[in-house]
This record gives sequence, structure tokens and C-alpha cells, in this order.
Amino acid sequence: MSHGGVVQLVVRDVRLVDGPARVDVAVEAGRVVAVGHALPMRGRLEENGGGRLLSAPFVDAHFHLDSALTLGRPRMNRSGTLLEGIALWGELKPTLDIEEIAARARRYCHQAVQKGILAIRSHVDVCDPRLTAVRALLAVRAELRGLIDLQLVAFPQDGYLRDPGAAAQLEEALDLGVDVVGGIPHFERTAAAGAEATRRLMRLAADRGLRVDMHCDENDDPQSRQVEVLAEETVRLGMQGRVTGSHLTSLHSMDNSYADKLMSLMAEAQLHVVANPLINITLQGRYDSYPRRRGMTRVPELLTRGVNVAFGQDCVMDPWYALGSADMLDVAHMGLHVAQMTSLEGMHEAFAAVTLRPARALDLGLGAPVVGAPADFVLLDCEGVIDALRLRPTRLLVVRGGEVLVRARPIEVEEAPALARLAAAVGRAADGGGAR
Repeated sequence: MSHGGVVQLVVRDVRLVDGPARVDVAVEAGRVVAVGHALPMRGRLEENGGGRLLSAPFVDAHFHLDSALTLGRPRMNRSGTLLEGIALWGELKPTLDIEEIAARARRYCHQAVQKGILAIRSHVDVCDPRLTAVRALLAVRAELRGLIDLQLVAFPQDGYLRDPGAAAQLEEALDLGVDVVGGIPHFERTAAAGAEATRRLMRLAADRGLRVDMHCDENDDPQSRQVEVLAEETVRLGMQGRVTGSHLTSLHSMDNSYADKLMSLMAEAQLHVVANPLINITLQGRYDSYPRRRGMTRVPELLTRGVNVAFGQDCVMDPWYALGSADMLDVAHMGLHVAQMTSLEGMHEAFAAVTLRPARALDLGLGAPVVGAPADFVLLDCEGVIDALRLRPTRLLVVRGGEVLVRARPIEVEEAPALARLAAAVGRAADGGGAR
């Protein structure tokens, strides 16, 4: 702490996620140095929280920055299916250049920070001999360092074995500085080829000392069991806690007996899981009439096993999804409904799935604002987690390393006379003076 009790920043009168008490949070040299009621130190910058919720920053554990904001190019996805989206992306890729991809990525990251996202894991397509998207996103990652953490996954969209250039291009992407080894085993031509791709990619990651995040079993087929291979290889190679299985939507449709065995193996492997609620329920169930499957993986059951489950945005305005707003509270809101996580504990888990749990999956130092932690946090215009999920409120402050990146005012509504009369009547009724 600096001389005379003056610190970098004090945010006064806030509520934390894990308790109702109203406290002050003091920051010096980019870290939280004190949390308590009516702290005596002064801040070179002081912010008044007014009893609102101060949270860990939002983290998007699964996104595709290279395709974000390309909606309608080369045309809309008429069927709304995953496979048509892949085909459209395949047509668009050759027309893109580094600056165009970088410009879209910057624009999206600006939106994300305004919504309190301070870290994104983005899969980047390596099935392009030029590695255009890889080069663009590596440049953006360096440019935005200190504002938002971008963790990049080398993703062979057209199949590691299926695409003849994918293996060499994926290694080149890693050589250029991409952080994580990715894969899409269920998109290989056969289940056996998918298993072989997983084994090769896991060995590559183990040899390079890298983490793994694979698109796995993103379909409605209960026989699609590539995550079983992923978990088994994780244990065999001693990579527990360093591997993520994303999507896992086939688990939704599996026989309960087999699913029970599989989830035990996933827990043994300390696999991280990322569900993508908005996209999973949109793209899955397309072969169904009624009843139509939700498609999202078994989130509450995995959490019960001790598996770390995070939520991701996945897509925003691209060939797979026409909507999206860079708001992880939208993702959590949908996730808790689809997974029926409407208990008090379930709603807190849904909030953790866009804050603490994805930070753990990405092996980041981001967390709750406690003493010694990085001063990275978000002030929301609400008093608690349930209201955050219910209202998706304004981010009043977004702070990174003790520096205020975003400051917003609470939304104020000016009521017309008729609505003001209604408000007055509501107030009288609340005071017991309403008509009986």
C-alpha cells in the first residue's frame, strides 16, 4: 500500500457474490489489497457502488472470432443447420484477408469489454493454407493485451485427417504462437478416424506441453462417443485438468446407463466441459419432429460429478447464428432455463459458469475480488446474482488491473404522467393504503 493510506482505486459500498454484506474494495498496483466495511484508506480514484453487485469479470470459454460478424456472407443459412453453416464458412474463407478479420475481431472485442468480458478463448480455423485467420488473430491478441485476454485454439474445422493440409497447418499455427490444440473428431469421415485424430492431437499437445480444447460430439447421435476417447487419452497421457471437451451435445441423447459410466470417466480425467446454450439448442434437434430434443449437454449431472462446466457464447452474427450480443448473462440466462437450473444453487452455478468456471477452464488468474487477487472486476446495476441473471443489467464499471475501462450511468426512465400515476398507486398499495 502506498504511503499515507492512499491507494490506486477504492470502490465503495458494493455487494459481493458470496454474501449480502456491503463492503469497500481497495486496489493498489493492479491488485486487491483490502476488502471490508468502511475502509479507512483513500483512493486516487474513488467510485461509489451504491450497494450494487461487484463480480468477477465475465469469461467466454468458447467463441469463434474469425467468423464473428459475417452474417449474410456469402448468404444466409437457410436450413439453420450446423452443416450448412460449415459449408457457408468454407465458401467465405478464401475471400477473407488479414485486415478484414482483424477489424471484425477488434470490433467484437470492444463490444465484449463493454459487457464485462475480460477473457475469450477463440477457436481459429487452420484449414486454410494461408493461415489468414491465425495471423489476424495473433496480431489482435498482441494489440489488445492488457485490455482483454485472447486465448487461441488451433481448430481444424474441416477435419484433422479429412482435410489433407490440416495436420501441417495446425502445427504451423502452434509454431506461430497459437495457445491450445483443438480438434473436431466427430466431423472425420468415420468414428475410427475421429478416434485416431483425437489420439494424434492429444499426443501432439502432450509433446508440446499445451492444453487441449476439442469440439466433441456436436450432434444428436447417441452413438457419437468421441469424448470417451478424449477422456481416456487424457488419463493415459497424464493430462488431467488440461483438457476441455466443448459442446458434447450427443451426451444429451445417450442411454442413461452409458451416460452414467461416461460421466464418471470424464470426472476421473478432470475434463473441463463447455456447453454453448444459445447455439446448442438452435442447431441440435434439427432431425426431430416432436418431441424435439433440447440438445445441450447434461450440465447439472456433470456438476454433480465434480466436473467443471462453463458456458460459452460460441457464435455471434455468423453462418451458424444470426443473433448474439457479446453478453455472457444472455448465455447464462438461456443455460439455466434449458438445464432447468432454477433452484437457488442452480442459478448461482449458472452465474459461475460465465465467471469463475470458465476462468478455471482457461487456467486464468481471474476470480472473485479478494485480497491478493488481480483487480479485474465488473460492477453490475443490480443487487445480487438472481437479478443479474433476470435483468442482464448495465455494466456500470469494468475494471482491469485497477484501471477503469468502462464507466456507465444507471438507466433512468422518465415516466409520463399516466405512468407516474400508476407508480404512485403501486406505492400506496405497498404502504397498505391501496383499495381493498
